[in-house]
Amino acid sequence: MNKVSLYIKESYSELMTKVSWPTWEELTNSAIVVAIASLIMALLVFGMDKVSTIVLGTFYKAF
Repeated sequence: MNKVSLYIKESYSELMTKVSWPTWEELTNSAIVVAIASLIMALLVFGMDKVSTIVLGTFYKAF
C-alpha cells in the first residue's frame, strides 16, 4: 500500500471514529446564532454608513 492510499484510509478512519459530530439541534442553534450575529453586524455597518453620509453631506454643503 503506498503512502497516499494509507493516508486516505487513516484519514477516513479518523473522521469516522475519532471525531464527535454535532447533533442536528446543535447545528440548528449554531446557524441561528450566526444568522442573528450577521444581521446585527449588517445593521451596524448600514447605520454607520448612513451616519457618515449625513455628516459628510453636511460638511461638504458648508463649503
